[in-house]
Amino acid sequence: ALTASMNFYSMVLVAIALVSAPLAAVAGDPDILTDFVVPTSLIGIPINITGDYFTYTSFRPVPLPTATFTLSKASMAEFPALNGQSVSYAKLRFPPGTVNPTHTHPRAAELLFLLEGTLSVGFIDTAGKLYTKDLVAGNMFVFPKGLVHYQSNQGSRPAMALSAFGSAAAGTVSVPVTVFGTEVDDVVLAKSFKTDVPTVQKLKAALTPPPKK
Repeated sequence: ALTASMNFYSMVLVAIALVSAPLAAVAGDPDILTDFVVPTSLIGIPINITGDYFTYTSFRPVPLPTATFTLSKASMAEFPALNGQSVSYAKLRFPPGTVNPTHTHPRAAELLFLLEGTLSVGFIDTAGKLYTKDLVAGNMFVFPKGLVHYQSNQGSRPAMALSAFGSAAAGTVSVPVTVFGTEVDDVVLAKSFKTDVPTVQKLKAALTPPPKK
């Protein structure tokens, strides 16, 4: 039963990669005709923009370790000065045994730099080939734009990494949540992954986000 379950989940991962990667939007950021973009709310209003506007401070060290995988973003939403600059960052923290689940970034490649610890990473291309690597501190790894990928800390110590993106708003599409955490019909999913409806319902129960209050 365990082997059958593992085979099913392996098939799910490969099938999702084959289906989603070729269809992913791969648009890039538009070029701007000014040095930088002034916030919309400030256009027409005289303002003295200083170096503070171009400074982001939310990546300061967190003193206490976390129990789960955490991601802090510096994208256009959090750091408006990035608008029009085609760059953004994310800080990823992995306690032992945690994973950044399979996902894609439709508008940018990701260049991950491992600062501390070890990580097992991988991505799947549009032909269904899996590329993996075990990283140590100081290593970099690139995840091509729009392809399904993941990072996992299988070690006994915490890991921390910085990821750079070639877009101010790279976007993130979570594979498990997008497929099983939305309202796609149970029968459609069961037939798509050659399993039964109860299995699909178990996955949906675990992955469906709680209703917004």
